[in-house]
Amino acid sequence: MPEVSERVRALHAQMTLEEKLAQIVGYWLDQGGNVVAPMQGEMGASQKGSDAVAEITEHGLGHYTRVYGTRPVEPVERAAWLWNEQRRLKRETRLGIPALVHEECLTGLAAWKAATFPTPLAWGAAFDPELVYEMGAVIGESMRELGVHQGLAPVLDVVRDPRWGRVEECIGEDPYLVGTVGTAYVRGLQESGVHATLKHFIGYSDSKAGRNHAPVSAGPREIADILMPPFEMAIVDGGAKSVMNSYTDVDGVPIASSAEYLTDILRGRLGFDGVVVADYFAVAFLQVMHAIAADRGEAAAQALEAGIDIELPTGDAYLEPLAERIRAGEFDEAYVDRAVLRALRQKEELGLLDADAFEDEPPTQIDLDSPRHQAIARRLAEESVVLVANDGVLPLNRQESAPQRVAVVGPNAHRHEAMQGCYSFANHVLGQYPDHEIGFSIPTVLEAFQGGAFAGAGIAQPEVVFAEGCTVEGADTSGFQAAVDAANASDVTVVVVGDQAGLFGRGTVGEGNDSESLELPGVQRELVEALVATGKPVVMVLLTGRPYAIGWALDGDQPRPAAVLQAFFPGEGGGLAIADVVTGAVNPSGRLPVSMPRSTGAQPYSYLHPILGGPSDVTATDPTPLRPFGFGLSYTSFQYSDLAVDGEVASDGTFAASVTVSNTGSVAGSDVVQLYGHDVLGSIARPVVQLLGYTRVELAAGESARVTFSVPTTRFAFTDRRMVKIVEPGDVEVWVGSHASASAAEVAVEESTGGAIVSEKPIEKTEIPGAATPRATVRIVGEAHPVTIADARIVDVEVVTA
Repeated sequence: MPEVSERVRALHAQMTLEEKLAQIVGYWLDQGGNVVAPMQGEMGASQKGSDAVAEITEHGLGHYTRVYGTRPVEPVERAAWLWNEQRRLKRETRLGIPALVHEECLTGLAAWKAATFPTPLAWGAAFDPELVYEMGAVIGESMRELGVHQGLAPVLDVVRDPRWGRVEECIGEDPYLVGTVGTAYVRGLQESGVHATLKHFIGYSDSKAGRNHAPVSAGPREIADILMPPFEMAIVDGGAKSVMNSYTDVDGVPIASSAEYLTDILRGRLGFDGVVVADYFAVAFLQVMHAIAADRGEAAAQALEAGIDIELPTGDAYLEPLAERIRAGEFDEAYVDRAVLRALRQKEELGLLDADAFEDEPPTQIDLDSPRHQAIARRLAEESVVLVANDGVLPLNRQESAPQRVAVVGPNAHRHEAMQGCYSFANHVLGQYPDHEIGFSIPTVLEAFQGGAFAGAGIAQPEVVFAEGCTVEGADTSGFQAAVDAANASDVTVVVVGDQAGLFGRGTVGEGNDSESLELPGVQRELVEALVATGKPVVMVLLTGRPYAIGWALDGDQPRPAAVLQAFFPGEGGGLAIADVVTGAVNPSGRLPVSMPRSTGAQPYSYLHPILGGPSDVTATDPTPLRPFGFGLSYTSFQYSDLAVDGEVASDGTFAASVTVSNTGSVAGSDVVQLYGHDVLGSIARPVVQLLGYTRVELAAGESARVTFSVPTTRFAFTDRRMVKIVEPGDVEVWVGSHASASAAEVAVEESTGGAIVSEKPIEKTEIPGAATPRATVRIVGEAHPVTIADARIVDVEVVTA
């Protein structure tokens, strides 16, 4: 049984079976007909309104599901209701225990009038855990002020296939990047008093063909070495208090019924001692989707025994169906006791068992989109915009003459929904309320260009014209001519294309919106090609939730855009950030957190591949990405020199790697310095390259800094043939590069391009711009070191500016 306080133990001892079960379920108040969860309408949950709350909570209640996040409610009015409801639970239920309130918070609190931050794929593109920590803290403060206790974020699934609709909810394709950034979010949220929930344990993103809820065939080594580390980091280094199960099955075993993963590995190996909550309807899915349970009672027994403590969003299985099995002697009530004790301990940690809980007054005014929210959202958006290609047209403020007329066109140029991910309130909930106001300021790209972007870049405001051209989806090209006319009459055209995030068919990306193709949706490619054919400079801006195969816009001899910017749903500050990058008020510093695919047919692909996972003469399929993991251009250039690495390190030790990074261009900029490594000879096939560590370095023109990485050998750990994670002795190569494909061979390319594409020469696959140091060899000596949960995982970085 869990270790708990005497208060929790005494409270539990008083409970009837009905009171115990009430504490391990949620209730979804007033969900109405809004579909915001998979198969929500088919689950048959009995949902009643506020007038039935007393009946529903007769024996108490574990969770209130999405009090603020199911429909648009005035936050202050809803807070007043919630405080009164919690006081009623204290007065009118026998044990007087308030309910825990959970909400979605992946891109900010998913509630009306709350700030919307960039989607997690943009967090990864920023490579800035410290800023993500600040974001998590301010989101947590808003939630706590409203009486919310638990946030269903972050998503720590490692991207494995860009066709999967939920890629935009993920941080990236590298486990270390996902782990460091995700852990920063956990710390920020929890230090504000809100428990974070890690999603989705485990394997969800590795589904076959990138289909949502599809089976997973990942082997135990891939799970241990690729999918598990972010969860390990968030638990051990971040102290995460809650974990949510994955919907999928792994090798035929649904995770919701797997004691191996939810108990033996999660609690036994990773040391997690918090609460495991079910993804919505995951318990019922054991009957409905997986067909391993005959009814809800059997599904409840399997899930509870495996280690799911709380059934969300409602008690379809853990209430009467489970009670019937217990009364019939068909299920051991000890499993219920285990879950109840964990739930009560969590409530105690959150202050819900204190006598003064909710005895204060609810907020009478609250700003969920304060200047602080806005500043963090804009900074994160700025850092996440990736300059993918540039023939010299950008920035506009460095041209010989400022543009007199700018055309801003495209389906995503003037839609606030296009700035936000699937789990933003606007796209998750308000999409079902088309006439409802959004409740906060979120300038579109067009509005940003019409505002102060040009003044901020030090150039005169030009005339800005707009034409939609086409919609995100559909085959209608009737708007092309107006867009072409606008381009012909302008000095430069900014065309904004990409996705619409949504749920289960209500969009091109997002939960349930998986794709068979990685071509831009609809006729957007044709629109861009029509604009390029005018001969006027075209800047293509991608507002997407996944990377697309846009080789036609980057490589080859055909006419193509003069510059390409990638923004992954950059949130409320995204329009301003994009305009500032284009005009030159902001120097782009984002880096790709996922490889940019060359084709749909080469998927799934990861830069973390062994030799056999790359191109070769024995296959006609080339998986080489258009742009690699970590890639991103700047308006200045950076050079790496004087790499110094410890020549030898014990297998359980730490080695130093130092490099000088210099801004060799004419303007200030931020570089993401990336340390890479390669295990030269492994006892199993090892990746040809892996990220070891990274840091952001801001440098003025001509300035240099010495960056020192302290690398624990555990960054080279892997699961051996015995399924034991070890650090193996032998030689490893280490180098610093500007992206995963940069090596000493590309240094000449970097020196000739200054870190940017400055000519119209098509870029060959082997000529992707990048800077790198020659590789240095480190010898790991001693016996093979078994890696324990206590071993260091974080690379410490020191930056000393010259």
